[in-house]
Amino acid sequence: MLMMSSADTAPAGPRPPDEHARTEALDLFSGFRSDFYACLTDYPDALFELADALLCADGPVRSPVELTVVPEHRRGHGGMYKALNRGTLNIVAFQAALAGLPLPRLGGRLVLAVDVSPWLRPDAPTNSGRLYCHTYARGRKNAVMVPGWPYSFIAALEEGASSWTALLDVARLHPEDTLTDATAGQLRALVGRLAEAGQHNPGDPDILVVFDAGYDVTRLPWLLADLPVQVCGRINADRKFRFPAPPRGPRTNGAPARHGPVFKCDKPETHPAPHITTSTETSRYGSAAAAAWDRLHPQLTHRAAWADHPGQLPIVEGTILRLTVDHLRGNRHPDPMWLWSSATGIDAAHLDRIWQAYLRRFDQEQVKRQAKTTPSTPGLAPIRSASVGMRGAHAPAMTPLSTKTMKTETRPECAVTGSTPLAGRRPPPWSGACWPGGSPG
Repeated sequence: MLMMSSADTAPAGPRPPDEHARTEALDLFSGFRSDFYACLTDYPDALFELADALLCADGPVRSPVELTVVPEHRRGHGGMYKALNRGTLNIVAFQAALAGLPLPRLGGRLVLAVDVSPWLRPDAPTNSGRLYCHTYARGRKNAVMVPGWPYSFIAALEEGASSWTALLDVARLHPEDTLTDATAGQLRALVGRLAEAGQHNPGDPDILVVFDAGYDVTRLPWLLADLPVQVCGRINADRKFRFPAPPRGPRTNGAPARHGPVFKCDKPETHPAPHITTSTETSRYGSAAAAAWDRLHPQLTHRAAWADHPGQLPIVEGTILRLTVDHLRGNRHPDPMWLWSSATGIDAAHLDRIWQAYLRRFDQEQVKRQAKTTPSTPGLAPIRSASVGMRGAHAPAMTPLSTKTMKTETRPECAVTGSTPLAGRRPPPWSGACWPGGSPG
C-alpha cells in the first residue's frame, strides 16, 4: 500500500519546479489513497490490495482469481474471495472524499457532464433490475437493444488538450426510475456535496451541466430551480418552441396569451434574426458558426412527465443555440446541431462557452469505458468504480508522477462477444473538433 508522505522520500535542499509539482501531486495522491482506505470498513487491507491489483492488471480481468497473481495483490484466493463476499465500502464517505479533491474548471466555473452508459448483461437472465439498453451496431442508424444495467455517470470536465475527466458520481438506474427524475436527484445530491466541500460558494458562477440527447432538458431546470446550476443539452432538429407572449393590447377581451410565435428548428422560415451570433475558426472543419435565440420555451401539456402536475403548467424559458460548421471529412455537408440552455440574456462569450463545454462532454467516454468494461466480473463492480476514482477521475493532478499505478490501458474487449463495446450515444461526426486549434483530446 502506498501510504507514504512526500517528506519521507523527498531529498533535502531546494527543489526544482518540476520536482515541486511532482511532490505536490504525490501528496495529493497519497492523501486520497488514505481517504479511500478509511472508507473500507470491513476487510480494508484485502480490499485495498484488490483495488491496486485492478489498477495494475494488464488487460481485461475476466475472473477474480486472475487478480491473485498480480504482484500488487499479496494474498491468496481465500483472502480475495473473503474480501469480495464480506468486505464493505462506505459509499457516503467515498463520495465526500471525491468531492473534496481539486476539481478542473472550464473558464473559471465547474462544468459537469452527465450521461448514461450500460453494462451489458445479456447472459444473466436471473439477475434482477436488467433493462433493455440502447447500443449502436455497425452501420448508419443501426441500433441493438441488449439487456443490461444502465449507469448514470457524472464527471467534471477540464479545458486544454486533455481528455481526462474527474468522475464524481455513478448511479445505477432501476426499472422503476425515470431518467429525468433520477438524474435530477443524483445532481441534487452531488451539488450538495460540492457545496459542503467548498467547491462552490455563494457568489460563484453557476455550475454548468451538459447533457446529450435523450434527456428532458426543459424539465430539468424546473426540477433544479433552487440550485445554482445551468443546464445545457442537445435537442432533436424537429423540436418546436414558443417565443414570449406579446404585450396585451388595450381593450382586449379574453384570457391573456401565454405563448408567442412558434419557432421550429427544422423550419428556417420561422426563425427571426438571432439575438447573438459568433464565429470560430477550426483547424479541420472551417468556420464554426453559433447563433442564439433568447427566451424561448416549450409549450407544455399535461402528458408524460407533466401529467400529474397540479394547476397551470410552468413557462420554462431558455436559449436555443444552433451550431454549424463549413464541412466534414470527405466533403460531406453537416447538419446543424441544436442545443437548449436554461441560461437567458447571454452574451457572445457565454454563447461560445456553452457550446464548447457541450463538446467537451465526450471526454468522459474513456473513463466510462474503464469503469464498466474491465473487468467483466459483476462482483468487482464496486471496487472497479473506486479504482477508477483513484486513477481516471483525478489523473491530471498526478500527471508528473511516473508510477506503476498510472498505466495506460488498451481498448478493452467486451466480456460477452469478445468485441469492442460501443455503449452510449454516438457523438456527432465533428464532436470536439470545433474547438479553436482542432480536437481537444
